Amino acid sequence: MAAMTTVPSYSPSIWVRMCHALPRLDLSMQMRDNIFAPDSWEYQQTLLVLSSLSAIALVISLLVVLSFLIHYCCCQRGDRGEGSEEEEEDDEDGSTGHGYSGKKGRGICCVTWAAVAAVTLCCVAIGIGFYGNSEANDGMYQLTSSLLTANYTLASIDLLISDTITGLQLSVSGPLTSMEEMFSGSKPFLVSTRNCRRLSENVINLLSSISLARASEEAGLGNNSSVITPLTPVPPSVVPTVVPTSSLLPNPFTPGWAANTLMVNEDYRWLSYVLLLLLDLIVCLFILLGLAKQARWLLILMTVLAWLALFLSWGSLGLETATVVALSDFCSEPNMFVLNSTQISTGTSSDVLDYYLTCSRSMNSPFQQLLTQSQRALSNIHTHLSSLDRNALPQFPKAEKSLREVQQILNSTEGNFHQLVALLNCRGLNKDYIDSLKGLCYDGMEGLLYLSLYSFLSGLAFTAILCSLPGAWRSFPSESEEYDDSDSESEDPFTSHQDSKRFLQWQPWL
Repeated sequence: MAAMTTVPSYSPSIWVRMCHALPRLDLSMQMRDNIFAPDSWEYQQTLLVLSSLSAIALVISLLVVLSFLIHYCCCQRGDRGEGSEEEEEDDEDGSTGHGYSGKKGRGICCVTWAAVAAVTLCCVAIGIGFYGNSEANDGMYQLTSSLLTANYTLASIDLLISDTITGLQLSVSGPLTSMEEMFSGSKPFLVSTRNCRRLSENVINLLSSISLARASEEAGLGNNSSVITPLTPVPPSVVPTVVPTSSLLPNPFTPGWAANTLMVNEDYRWLSYVLLLLLDLIVCLFILLGLAKQARWLLILMTVLAWLALFLSWGSLGLETATVVALSDFCSEPNMFVLNSTQISTGTSSDVLDYYLTCSRSMNSPFQQLLTQSQRALSNIHTHLSSLDRNALPQFPKAEKSLREVQQILNSTEGNFHQLVALLNCRGLNKDYIDSLKGLCYDGMEGLLYLSLYSFLSGLAFTAILCSLPGAWRSFPSESEEYDDSDSESEDPFTSHQDSKRFLQWQPWL
């Protein structure tokens, strides 16, 4: 009992408590409770309302970008007129620039630096996203590892029970039957042999009450006797390896099935976020390249991709908000949901589930009486076999082979029984349960919060980028301006004469 104090405990983190305390409204704007019930339509409405906040943010972003576009389109003629006046003033002052001085130059510089600042914010968001994606993946890996460990424990329990029952059945049908035939003329030895048979059958019945299944009629599933559910008492998810013949019924829930399903979904989730992060990174880098090279076509292409990234950012924020809130509701009281869902899906007794989920020192094992009776029966069998070994073998030497076979089966049975007692203890399965909760509710929750922050910052960054890029396009000189500048330089006699003089000085043979 002292070892029970070493079982790790679980308590909701501060992030779980904060998200769990958020008010919940349904589609009719009425307050709802925050109990985790994913199958309830009222609970799903609260998640939809919270996810709609990202849709509102997307609409605001679109309105902001649209207002900037209208501003650029309406003020374009006025800016051209002001730019031409500034160019005339610069020509009078002897300036040879492209009209980037004065008020227009300051505006171009402001727009360019605004775009650079937005790209920098986007890069910071991408770094946060990579970290959050890694944290969420670590949490899911810990969850699936714990589920697989629990599944291995439960499979070992099934295997030990089946091996023990099979061995005892072989001893009853084989060597014990032969010994009864040999001891038919000696009543004391025959009584001891029959006692061994009776005790072996008793152990078989006791162990079968842990692992055998009952027909579906008893569970209220109809008249299909091929579908079976576990008897009570039974450890969580210890179900017989029988696949239902009806295609309408799902396979029995096991931790192994849950782990495999979560691993597949997690691989797709991780890959999707990596592709989204890479898309954002490519857009940011090529925007910086387009600003540096003043490549208008590159900025136009990146603007199209920035629109796509904007929608993906706000959309992912909506999914992450719903997931974070639902996960906080589950992690605040996980035992309640696991107890109800497992009891409904497997028909397991609530006492057995509560024993493994809480693993309290004040609780007794629901298998204690069965295991004690089985241990006493095995001890009595061993006593009878020892008596037969001392007294019957001198008179019936031919029974030695059958007696040794029974003793060998009994030794194997006792070894399996001790392993079964250790595995049925709540400490192992409860540790796996706590580890899975810590992976999901600590690392997984933290990773989702970082991903939500990434989506929010990237949505703001791409909104600012789409607002500043049209101004950056206008700051670039057009092809006609570049052509006029080159023609003016070639027609300048002073510039051409100086270039010819430099060319002659550079040629050493002239």
